[in-house]
Amino acid sequence: MTYDVVVIGLGGMGSAAAYRLAQRGLRVLGLEKFTPAHARGSSHGGSRITRQAYFEDPAYVPLLLRAHEMWDQIEHDSGEHVFHRVGGLIVGAQDSGAITGGRASVEQFGLTHELLDASRIRERFPAFRPLDDEVGLYEPGAGFVVPETSVRAHLALAGRAGAELRFEEPVTHWEPGKVTTASATYETGHVVVCPGPWAPELLARLEVPFEIERQVQFYFTPAESLAGYPIHIWDRADGTNFYGFPEHEGAVKVAFHHGGEICTPETIDRTVHDHEVEAMITATRPAVPGLAGTFQRGATCMYTNTADRHFVIARDEGVTVACGFSGHGFKFAPVVGEILADLTIDGATRHPIALFDPARLRGGA
Repeated sequence: MTYDVVVIGLGGMGSAAAYRLAQRGLRVLGLEKFTPAHARGSSHGGSRITRQAYFEDPAYVPLLLRAHEMWDQIEHDSGEHVFHRVGGLIVGAQDSGAITGGRASVEQFGLTHELLDASRIRERFPAFRPLDDEVGLYEPGAGFVVPETSVRAHLALAGRAGAELRFEEPVTHWEPGKVTTASATYETGHVVVCPGPWAPELLARLEVPFEIERQVQFYFTPAESLAGYPIHIWDRADGTNFYGFPEHEGAVKVAFHHGGEICTPETIDRTVHDHEVEAMITATRPAVPGLAGTFQRGATCMYTNTADRHFVIARDEGVTVACGFSGHGFKFAPVVGEILADLTIDGATRHPIALFDPARLRGGA
């Protein structure tokens, strides 16, 4: 069977790519190892932060501006509620990386924001307890997206646009022009690979070192209501950095960003242990005392990290790849789908992606 494009992996990025490619009239086959919107990789957990005060690098902001437009369009076209604009607050010392980097982004691009001192944070958000020397960067347009809803919406739109989507059909081998699964071999003009934590296995030919990191998401019934609160990121001098969400579907979610065990998708420990719950409670108690009231459940996911924590997005002869999102990529899903369609069809994109060239990572970890 022959297709214009075969998309390998239908998580956050692959589902968006399948949609954008089919939308442009290509004959698209999407292949997924598991069921739709599964919980085995990196596109699950009920919520992912999206913001434009981007302390990681201001170069991401143009992509985020486009992504926010596209989230609105996805909601309109699919009828699904994906993007919850609840505002976002980054808390840290004035010279912390999160505050200085966030301010650089919002000031360079003229983004709506407020800088709050500690007393103002406590006044506006009484459940938060910043230290006296901490400040907050508040972004009213921030919020969270629901990853499972996003994946389902993109898949539905891809199918509506004519893409053929096959689930529980793992890829056993691929090369430019041909993709083989346990069931069949498919001829194709182009391959798009969005492998998530299977990047070391499926993209060995890139010669880029990827590190797969286990992460834990914790869900609590709060002792003090956080309904109506913003998403919040705490960059603390003592290293107890975490991020959290307002109440959603009966729970508040909180997690550490990085610091997890190195693993593979096959060896990851999917049990959330008591000592991990206790560490999360201990970390959040000084800053948000009412957050970790009663533990409900935990879930694991995986980060696919690059050495510099920037993405890998590139086109080579017959293949386009998107991977290494290093724990901060999901908010970009719709624009990454657009970029992958651009690269596949035109060989170039108007979006700024020089930062994501894999050549920067070859030859070292």
